[in-house]
Amino acid sequence: LSGIRAIGFDMDYTLAQYKQPAFDNLAFEGAKEKLVKKLGYPQEVTNFQYDHTLWTRGLIIDTQRGNFLKIDRHKYVRVASHGFDRISPTTRKHLYSRAFNKVPSFSEKQFVNMDTLFQFVDAHLFASLVDLKDKGDHEFLDFKTYEELYRDLRECVDLCHRDGVIKDEVARNPTDYIVLDKGMVPMLQQYRAAGVKVFLLTNSYWEYTSVAMNFLFHGQKVEDEEKRKNEWLELFDLVIVGSCKPAYMVDPYLNLFRVKPEDGSLLNTDGLFEIEALGENGAAKFLKAGKTFQGGNWKHLQAMLGIEAGEEILYVGDHLYSDVLRSKRTLGWRSVFIMPELEEEMQVFNSKLPLLRQMAGLRNLRDELSCLSDALQRSENAGESLVHNLLEIEEEDALVKEKLSEMADAWHSAFHPVWGAMFNTGYQDSRFAFYVENYACLYTSRASNLGLTFKSRSFRARAEKLPHDSLVADEWTEFVDTNPWENNKE
Repeated sequence: LSGIRAIGFDMDYTLAQYKQPAFDNLAFEGAKEKLVKKLGYPQEVTNFQYDHTLWTRGLIIDTQRGNFLKIDRHKYVRVASHGFDRISPTTRKHLYSRAFNKVPSFSEKQFVNMDTLFQFVDAHLFASLVDLKDKGDHEFLDFKTYEELYRDLRECVDLCHRDGVIKDEVARNPTDYIVLDKGMVPMLQQYRAAGVKVFLLTNSYWEYTSVAMNFLFHGQKVEDEEKRKNEWLELFDLVIVGSCKPAYMVDPYLNLFRVKPEDGSLLNTDGLFEIEALGENGAAKFLKAGKTFQGGNWKHLQAMLGIEAGEEILYVGDHLYSDVLRSKRTLGWRSVFIMPELEEEMQVFNSKLPLLRQMAGLRNLRDELSCLSDALQRSENAGESLVHNLLEIEEEDALVKEKLSEMADAWHSAFHPVWGAMFNTGYQDSRFAFYVENYACLYTSRASNLGLTFKSRSFRARAEKLPHDSLVADEWTEFVDTNPWENNKE
C-alpha cells in the first residue's frame, strides 16, 4: 500500500452494508406494485414472496430464455434453471453446448451478469414472472417474451430507486436497513492521518448519500438540524455522488457539477478548464470552494486529486464490473472487491475441509487406476488375463467415480442447495472466481477490514503453479526420474 496516494470507496454495499432481506424487500414490493398498477400485470404478481437465499452472486441471467446459469472459467454451463425449475443435464447441454462454428461468450445483450447483491431482487422477480408465464393462464403474459418481462421488471426496480420507495423508507428508519460497522470511521481516519487522500465515489445522489453516511458516522439516526451539518464530510478529501458508473470510468465528456451540502442544489463548473485556469495549485484552489460534486468523469477526479498514474489510486467497491473490472482494465486503478458473503463462504469451506481432502484422495486414486491401466496395456502380456485385469480396473474406477459424485454433491450443497460453492463449478473455478482472481487486486468481506492494516503493508501475490508443478508438489505423487520409452526397449 506504500505506493497508494489515494483510496476511494463506493457507498452502497461497500461502506454502507444493507440488511437482507429487509432492504431488498423495499425494491421487491415496490416493483411488484408498479408492475400491476402501471404496466397492467396480473394481480397474482402481488402474491410473489421474496427469498434472497435462493440466489448467489456470479450467476448469469439468460433473459431470452428465462434461464439462470452458473458457468465455469472455460464458459461451460454447469448448472442451470428455468425460472425456479432445475434444467436437466441433457437439456442444458442441448441449449448451451458449443457448436462447430459457434462458441458462446455469454457477453451478448441477452445475458446479464449478477455481479452485485442488488440484482438478487431482479433475479427473484424474473424467476417468479417466468413461472407465472409458463404455469399460469394469463393472456397478457402469453403475448410477452421473457426479454420483455425482464425489461419491464428492470424498469420498475429502477423506478423504485429513483422515486423514493426505497430511499425515503431508509431515511425514516435507517436502523432497520443499514448495518452499523464500528470499524468504518476509524479506518477512514487512519488513512487520512497517514497522508492518503480519501474520496467517496458513489452512484447514489446527494440526498440519500447524506442520510446513509450521517447514520454510519453518528451510529444512529440524526435529526434534520444535525444532518444538515454533514459532519461525516470530514472523513473525505473529495466526495462525488451521482457518478453514473461505469460510464464515469469511460466517458470523458460527462459534466461535473458542484453540490451545495446545505440544500443539495447544483452549480455548474467548467471542470478541467476551471482547474487549469486557476494556475499553480489549481486543484487545491478549486476544492477550497467545496469538495462535494455530482457526476463528472475520471479525468476530473484525478485532476482534483493531483494524480496522473492510475496505479496510485486504490478503489474499493462491491460491483465486480463497474467498480473492479472497469476501473482496473480502463484506468489502471488498483482495486479491492467487497463481498459480504465471503465470511460465510469461508466458514463452510473450513468446516468441509475433511470432505475436500477425502475427495482429493479419491481423485488421486482414479489417476493411479488410469496409470495402472496404461501400464498394463503397454506390456507385452496380452491375453485373457489382461482383459480381465482391465475390466477389474474399469469396474473399480466406476465405483470410485460414483462415490466421488456423491461427495461432490454434498460439498457443493453445503454452500448452496442449488448453485453450490460460489467460486467453484464441479472441480473447476467458476467464471465469477476467474474474474475476481484476475481483476481484483484484493478482496475481502467488508471495507473496514482495510483498517486492520497500515499504509506500510505490502500484499504479495500467491506463488502460482502450473499443473505439472502441482503434480510434483502433491504429497500423493512419487517422482520417478526415468524414461519409459528406454525401459520398454530394454
